[in-house]
Amino acid sequence: MSRLIITGAGGFVGSTIRAEAARGRFEGWDLIPAPAGLDIRDASAMRIWITAERPDAVLHLAAQGFVPRSFDAPGETLDINLGGTLNLLRALSAAKFAGRLVYVSSGDVYGLVPDAELPVDERLPAAPRNPYAVSKVAAEELVLMWHRTYGLDAIIARPFNHIGPGQAPQFAVPSFASQIIAVERGATPVILTGDIDTTRDFTDVRDVVAAYNALLHSGRAGQRYVIGSGREYRMRALIEMMCELAGVEVALEQDPARMRPAEQRRMVANAALLKEHTGWEPLIPIRDTLTAVLNDARGRA
Repeated sequence: MSRLIITGAGGFVGSTIRAEAARGRFEGWDLIPAPAGLDIRDASAMRIWITAERPDAVLHLAAQGFVPRSFDAPGETLDINLGGTLNLLRALSAAKFAGRLVYVSSGDVYGLVPDAELPVDERLPAAPRNPYAVSKVAAEELVLMWHRTYGLDAIIARPFNHIGPGQAPQFAVPSFASQIIAVERGATPVILTGDIDTTRDFTDVRDVVAAYNALLHSGRAGQRYVIGSGREYRMRALIEMMCELAGVEVALEQDPARMRPAEQRRMVANAALLKEHTGWEPLIPIRDTLTAVLNDARGRA
């Protein structure tokens, strides 16, 4: 099998890839996660690692991916997401890498999108509104510069919101799932919320992982690809669905301290280009995803 290096293999998506590979659902690759403690900001360590492993392909997941953190520490976010990507590219060049790099960016790069522009696809210009999104756009351009200038076989993935088992509890869906499981086990049946009437495009992380594999095998070099379900979901609807699945009834109370001005009221993606080029489409129903999230929350409680 071909040797696939995965940066950020210890994170939410990287852990899902390893789990899917163990089930035979991330086929074709001998997975090589980054060694424990490797910091992509360390150019020398990156060069030593890449040179030693001689990969056939690279999936670059490693990033500072929490938007609020990017406002608190924009320099750190740029150092990791842009500087770390530069270190990876230079290490690949030094090792005379001749395989494919899939760089995982984010649907957040589109910024504030008017309803008339929905659903979002690759033709919409990026307009980042936070340091995280800025770092992703900058890293995309760096990767594509390597493609244009040095002939690197590189692809950009722009995934929208992905959820599933293993996601960190500070994110919205697993946070609400934890509260619902607490109610299931006897806690007061009240959930405090912020604004839960905006819509987002949620895709099961296992489907997103399948999209990355499809891009590694069949994507077209130099292309950006949107990854999303093509469906809008209100957070309120997801909470209600999880309550139904858990068999609990709760009162939803808006907490003023949790309210934030929501610039983006609606969001939905169009992954038609990805399907056209690779055949990928999301397969896991949202109820199955939420059932897995609830079971994950039960295991953590």
